[in-house]
Amino acid sequence: MKRLSLQWRITLMTVLLIGITCVAMNLLLCSSGVYYMDTIADSLQGGTVILNDGGAASFDPQLIAPNEELTIVVDGVQGRFRTTNWYITTAVTLLSGILAYFVSGRALKPLRSFTSQVEQVQLNNLADMRIDEDAISEFRQLSRSFNQMLERLNNAFSAQRQFTGNAAHELRTPLALMQAQLELFSAEHPDVRPETAEFLTLLREQTERLIQLTRTLLEMSNLRQVERNERIQLAPMIEEIFTDLAPLSDKLGVTLTAEGDGIMTGSDALIYRLIFNLTENAVKYNRPGGSVRVSVTQELEKLLLRVSDTGCGIPEVYQRSIFQPFFRVDKSRSREYGGAGLGLSLVWEIADLHGGSVWVEKSSEKGTTIAVGLPTQQSTKP
Repeated sequence: MKRLSLQWRITLMTVLLIGITCVAMNLLLCSSGVYYMDTIADSLQGGTVILNDGGAASFDPQLIAPNEELTIVVDGVQGRFRTTNWYITTAVTLLSGILAYFVSGRALKPLRSFTSQVEQVQLNNLADMRIDEDAISEFRQLSRSFNQMLERLNNAFSAQRQFTGNAAHELRTPLALMQAQLELFSAEHPDVRPETAEFLTLLREQTERLIQLTRTLLEMSNLRQVERNERIQLAPMIEEIFTDLAPLSDKLGVTLTAEGDGIMTGSDALIYRLIFNLTENAVKYNRPGGSVRVSVTQELEKLLLRVSDTGCGIPEVYQRSIFQPFFRVDKSRSREYGGAGLGLSLVWEIADLHGGSVWVEKSSEKGTTIAVGLPTQQSTKP
């Protein structure tokens, strides 16, 4: 019963109610009809009238002489009366159930409209999305409460983005100063002890990691202010990304290949970052001597970007979590390459900002393919 839709629940309850009512009426009518048939038979004395399947004979009691006998023989009429009543009961119940299904569907139309509006709510349109409050009285308060919840969520996300941007902006200057001081100290003291040199190297690495983290947080907080009206051809961009990643891929012995091309409208810098992050991850977490293939498929209103590697794969339990901020499947390898767990989160944000989506298409011990679907044209709505 819990798996049935509300429309089917209303229909079944209506059928049950009408069925019980019809059965009760049928029993009452049958008992009443049989009672009056027996009363008629007892009240008429003398003569013979046979009511059978061949047809009922009619008579006029005034034409019968007082001394003539009148006998009424009722042959199967009571049984046929009961059977007919049950047929009528069944037909009325079924017809009522069919009518109840369509009438309940009509009555639940506002609920379906409410559901369709709720399904359109996304993280990037909380400020513009409002549920129609001019609905029937049962949904008016629900719509008003839902709109208030959307407003609170939008305010909370805005405050979170503002805090992240402010914190990243404030951290950027002292971190840059720390990095400069460390470089200057290392240049002025080349003959330090091995322990001190190792300590300085660790400080520089961690400072660079914090600078990269701050830069990424600042980018994520400013994503929605970036214009998305540039014409982008992906094949030249992918070749440029391969050139930038050549030192890393050569170091790990990973081969980079590209296939296909596509044209879309969006932010050149953000789409570059999206493809760069996916490709860089595929190179970092690959097997030595492996390969990475970036393919683009152009369709009528969207394009599909796939980044495939020959790494060890992503466990199924983590395939939805990898796009969450600061999530890392292999924390030891992420630290080895300076990762902070924001690369794929930034990819998800950029894809969502462009009206697209990103997902793990397939993953196994032979490798992983991450797919990104992007519309070729951007909506005019901010």
